[in-house]
Amino acid sequence: MADETYIDNEKRFFILKTYAFSFIIFGLLFSNYETFFDDIFRIITEPDFLIVDYIKLSGIGAAFLNCGIVTMAAIMILKKAKVEITGVSIASLWTLSGFSLFGKNIFNVWFVIIGVFIYSKIRKESFRKYVYIAFFGTSLSPIITQIIFSDALPSFLNLILAFITSTFLGFLLPPLSSYFLSFHRGYNLYNVGFTAGIIATFLVSILRAYGYSFEPRILWSSGNNVLLGIYLYVLFLVMIYMGYRYNKNSFSGVKKISTYSGRLVTDFVLLEGMEKTLINMGSVGLAATSYVLLTGAALNGPTIGGIFTIVGFGAFGKHLRNIIPIFLGVFLGSITNMYDIHDPNMVLAALFGTTLAPIAGEFGIFWGIIAGFLHSSLVTNLGYLHGGMNLYNNGFSGGLVAAFLLPIIQAFERRGKDEH
Repeated sequence: MADETYIDNEKRFFILKTYAFSFIIFGLLFSNYETFFDDIFRIITEPDFLIVDYIKLSGIGAAFLNCGIVTMAAIMILKKAKVEITGVSIASLWTLSGFSLFGKNIFNVWFVIIGVFIYSKIRKESFRKYVYIAFFGTSLSPIITQIIFSDALPSFLNLILAFITSTFLGFLLPPLSSYFLSFHRGYNLYNVGFTAGIIATFLVSILRAYGYSFEPRILWSSGNNVLLGIYLYVLFLVMIYMGYRYNKNSFSGVKKISTYSGRLVTDFVLLEGMEKTLINMGSVGLAATSYVLLTGAALNGPTIGGIFTIVGFGAFGKHLRNIIPIFLGVFLGSITNMYDIHDPNMVLAALFGTTLAPIAGEFGIFWGIIAGFLHSSLVTNLGYLHGGMNLYNNGFSGGLVAAFLLPIIQAFERRGKDEH
């Protein structure tokens, strides 16, 4: 008789589909049906470089419906590719879900994915090998929106240019992301975000050289903390409960997850099992949601995007022990610098800055706080380089912070060993 507590691949797909379906249902419940199609159309056609909150742009209903549809479609791609659901699968899906609340939509994500697919076919390799790079690579989706809905060229030429650009990006992302992993040595979990930042910086620099300008834009909603807070707490408590039930009504073994540094590649599903991973994912989700609320920040598209990304990487490197020092570091930065703690820049720096969690996981709380502190300053200055066209701005910053900090940490660690 099969062990009913074991979460096999089919059950893993079912759990992911259930969450995608919950996004869709939540979206439908709070949609304005009189403006429904206009709201969705606005999400597709409006420029969506950093920071464009889809809740502010089109309302809670349309934002979550977009999120649910994108997530469900991505799950179907993984199913078609016959992927085994592991930690990286979950991280890529939840990151895609989160950013589908601010920057990625049911139209613009497919161009980059198709570009990577074409790359895999020309290489005569299975798309399964590159599917996660494709999902994470949708951080460059705002570039596609800018091209297609530009009035500089006729519409059909914009589409052709978008296809050429996405194919070009598809060819760049796999080799560059593999190469840049050595730059930060796996201490920046958003490796594709760092790669996308480099690519976007080059593209935007070229465009600027030819007279194209990128005006900063911030759409940021507030006033929905009670509704969205209840939804998120229920979402993550159910996740913990599912893990508890599948773990034979026990939290046994969950603590072991916190013993890992989280450095790439640390796949909790493969290392400790899906049931314990679900408990960890729900726990970091509760912590991230609580951080936003305790600092007086708004729960909206971007902040929930950050929370969902943390939850996804709760299967692939993040746990309470290595994310809390990053929160503390950014918190320290926000009370000493020119920004308020609930300012969009600072709250997003705290949430997405957990890309540096492996530094805290391996070198301890002190260096984790230093990493978060440095990140809180650096990340606010990098958006100009890529014009907001890389949605994973914190991944870009995280790669630079890790590369800067690692030699310093190792110098102090080595000195400490020599003294002993």
